[in-house]
Amino acid sequence: MARILTVKTFKDTRGNLTVLDSDLPFAVKRIYYIYGVGKDAVRAGHRHKKNDQVLICMHGRCEIYVNDGTTKQTFTLDRPDQCLLLEARDWHTMQRFSENAVLLVLASEHYDVNDYIDEEYR
Repeated sequence: MARILTVKTFKDTRGNLTVLDSDLPFAVKRIYYIYGVGKDAVRAGHRHKKNDQVLICMHGRCEIYVNDGTTKQTFTLDRPDQCLLLEARDWHTMQRFSENAVLLVLASEHYDVNDYIDEEYR
């Protein structure tokens, strides 16, 4: 099941430095970000065969709905020092983006159209 990870952050008078180093359970093969999402838009709507992901809302806020086939849960991402670890089996949608939201995604696999499963669990 998906879970929130709090990432190591160093704070001082110069600002904050958040570091993702050995915190991730996979090597990052793909990085992308989502922004400029309309107020009522819903993104994703799939799960994967192999691809695990980490989602970080770098600016603003958004919600991630997750269904792993057993449990359904909604996570709010609104802090850049927290990330959501999605396992490949986690069917998910991304929605309720604030006007200024930037969602960064770190993926364990390169893009492969055959890795996507579009049907939600019943």
